[in-house]
Amino acid sequence: MNKLGKAGFVSALVLAASAAMAGPGHGSNPVGEPGKAAQATRTVNVDMTDNMRFTPSEISVKQGETVRFVVKNSGAVKHELVLGTPEELKEHYAMMLKMPGMEHADDNMVSVAPGKTGEVVWRFTQAGKVDFACLQPGHYDAGMKGLVNVAQEAGASKNDGHGGHGGHGGHGGHKH
Repeated sequence: MNKLGKAGFVSALVLAASAAMAGPGHGSNPVGEPGKAAQATRTVNVDMTDNMRFTPSEISVKQGETVRFVVKNSGAVKHELVLGTPEELKEHYAMMLKMPGMEHADDNMVSVAPGKTGEVVWRFTQAGKVDFACLQPGHYDAGMKGLVNVAQEAGASKNDGHGGHGGHGGHGGHKH
């Protein structure tokens, strides 16, 4: 019964994390939503190294923009890029520390083996800041983190995931 109880607890944790990362609906997830590769307006190349750093570690996009992140692992160990709020990333990282062998595949992340390249296509629906990190055990604590600044689209409200072109606006005004 103890093994079954532990398995049920682990399953509940995984389901809760998946639900938190998926968000409750269109436009309501503060980090955005999965994008379609055919609708990507640009490509951002990101390099991950065993120095526990992303290059670049800060990226600027516009609200409503769909970006293809091409993520290269230049290191000798597995790395990943996971988009989320600071709270989501910390919660997910805590799970990874408890279950280091856990494999996961969500639309907001990519795990990349040494010497390989992967990609994430993401649509930034809300102005503000979106964090990203490597959640492999030890990497997050070593500072393997980054930030996407999402500029508000001209004429769009902060929570509006729709709109046309442009946008000079600010950075959303809220902090995580």
